[in-house]
Amino acid sequence: MNLLEGKTAIITGATRGIGKGIATTFAKQGAHIAFTYSSSVDAAISLEKELKEMGVNAKGYQSNAADYEQSQELVAQILRDFDGKIDVLVNNAGITKDNLLMRMGEDDFDAVIQVNLKSVFNMTKAVQKTMLRQRKGSLIFMSSVVGVKGNAGQANYAASKAGIIGFAKSVALELGSRNIRSNVIAPGFIETEMTGKLDDKVVEEWRKAIPLKRGGTPQDIADACVFMASDLSGYITGQVLQVDGGMLT
Repeated sequence: MNLLEGKTAIITGATRGIGKGIATTFAKQGAHIAFTYSSSVDAAISLEKELKEMGVNAKGYQSNAADYEQSQELVAQILRDFDGKIDVLVNNAGITKDNLLMRMGEDDFDAVIQVNLKSVFNMTKAVQKTMLRQRKGSLIFMSSVVGVKGNAGQANYAASKAGIIGFAKSVALELGSRNIRSNVIAPGFIETEMTGKLDDKVVEEWRKAIPLKRGGTPQDIADACVFMASDLSGYITGQVLQVDGGMLT
């Protein structure tokens, strides 16, 4: 059973890690995939080929989701390329610039807010008109457990991810009457290429602190996104799903 058969999904920041996991899992479930990337051209070409081999339409777009005009132009092009339909938007693009507040520069704060939070506004605005016309759609926002509880050394990141939760809940209230759902995924400690650079002892300590005694995988997040994108979650909106192995329990 393909839960996303015939749906068109936009996934931002999809050439690696969680974004790539979402893109490939959505394709396996029958969704056509429009994905964005910032600079990884070779990775984008490879992913596009991989997705098409699954029998779905797929195309990568080099675009900066933090730029309002680029986001408008991106969605207009996707509508031309994918028969004028957008069923799902996964706002996944994000960056970190960690530091203690006393050492954090203004540029590092602004950059994280711009990429992580402003991009969510830009992309949601860009797809809103299409979803309103369709009278259906699923908006999925990638936050973090850090956005729920905060984290020392990540004031900028935590602020951006907490802002996403407030934004998504507000959108759920505004668009629910048009059958447009707005939900948040809050990943915990997810093991990706980025965490692979951490010291093994640090990673092991993280695992020990998690009730399920393991780090999450991109597949864990992708499966949650499939649920939120599919009709199985048709009566769910305005919610935050913590996919964290019980970390915040």
